[in-house]
Amino acid sequence: MIPFIRDFPVRYGEAEAVSPLIRRVTARNPGPFTFTGTGTYIVGRDHPGATVAVIDPGPADDLHLAALLGALNGRTVSHILVTHTHRDHAPLARPLATATGAVILAAPPLTRPHDTAVAIDEDDDDDFRPDRILADGEIVAGDGWTLETLATPGHASNHLAFVLREENALFSGDHVMGWSTTVVAPPDGDMVAYMQSLDAVIARDFTTLWPTHGAPVTDPGPFLRAYRDHRLAREAQILARLDAGDRTIATMVPRLYAAVDDRLWPAASLSVLAHLIKLVAEGRVVAEPAATLGATYRPG
Repeated sequence: MIPFIRDFPVRYGEAEAVSPLIRRVTARNPGPFTFTGTGTYIVGRDHPGATVAVIDPGPADDLHLAALLGALNGRTVSHILVTHTHRDHAPLARPLATATGAVILAAPPLTRPHDTAVAIDEDDDDDFRPDRILADGEIVAGDGWTLETLATPGHASNHLAFVLREENALFSGDHVMGWSTTVVAPPDGDMVAYMQSLDAVIARDFTTLWPTHGAPVTDPGPFLRAYRDHRLAREAQILARLDAGDRTIATMVPRLYAAVDDRLWPAASLSVLAHLIKLVAEGRVVAEPAATLGATYRPG
């Protein structure tokens, strides 16, 4: 079982000091995909004149922008980093850059077509354009802080995480969250890439994970292993449903996710599809005519 952390009181609009180098301001956009809301991180020393970075500015929200500007308290924003271009993470980057003069850094915007068959809240921000593209392993540094870019595709093909070297901590975006598993939604979400990225995070042995939504993960080793085991167990459950005679995703999801809020079932169906695409590629499942939401599936 994943040791989820769901007891997470939030003070919206306030700058909370959560570590010596990190302050968090949470946007008031709670929901089934965002939990209590988007947590924007201000990274750097807390004294006037210091240079700081901002990670995941959040949704287009004037109140959140005002809260972030107030939380700076005389500090200068040199860099705005975005883990990925979903609209609960990226849209406020440009207004914040305009207000502060900071440069926006991220992976390239998405070029894959959207799948409109299932609508979920985590749609891409089509208007997002970074000022500079970040590469895996690239370093961004400031006054007493060093952020290393760690490519973590899977939830989104352009997902990045950021290592705060001074605290051996990872800003994990939506790649790993303490309150829930991560949505992997094709065509942009990719389960093979996600599992490889998860292994890369496990190998780094971080002290703390700071997701964009919810509480930090302060004992990452066991949590990440449970996170990985959950994915493998879900894969086994899908194979078991096929052996039991289920042939469509629509039939599987209510059985596989009976204990989950049914508002999340559309996203769950995409996660099942992501697993099935992987299983079809491995030859363990056959899809007719191809691996899509409406396809018929049988054991390989």
